[in-house]
Amino acid sequence: MRPATRPLSISCLMLAYALFAPPAIAFDASVATRLDARGIQYVVDEDGDYKVTYNYSQEGRSQLVFVSGGTESVAGFRVREVFAPAARVAADGINGPVALALLADSSSNKLGAWEIRGDVLYFVIKLPDGIDAAQLEAAMDIAAQTADDKEIEFSGDRDDL
Repeated sequence: MRPATRPLSISCLMLAYALFAPPAIAFDASVATRLDARGIQYVVDEDGDYKVTYNYSQEGRSQLVFVSGGTESVAGFRVREVFAPAARVAADGINGPVALALLADSSSNKLGAWEIRGDVLYFVIKLPDGIDAAQLEAAMDIAAQTADDKEIEFSGDRDDL
């Protein structure tokens, strides 16, 4: 009877490891190649996104911008997101009328739209993944500037994001 319990114990250990092992970071090295080509400094965060900090030294402000480490497939397109946080929903009073104003603002943008994820308002640009390094940098610049302008609008001098 003893030999039958050994495979069961090994199976239990393997299951426990699978359940409690830290998740693997899935990121696409092609983003690193494009950022490196433009001389952009970044860190890869815990879920595999590329995090870049923009510094607006004249204004004494900074702005975070992320490039998703993975892509999603939509009708044969590989889509990558560039996103920048602009406000905290509860802390900055984003309610129904404000959300409607953000929707109206999104309709005038040629690239990007406002999205709420959890308690954070983001400016998100969804792009075909085949863009080159200069185009990726341009999208990041747009996301950073748009999000920082909205953060100023919501919070005044505060520079949390």
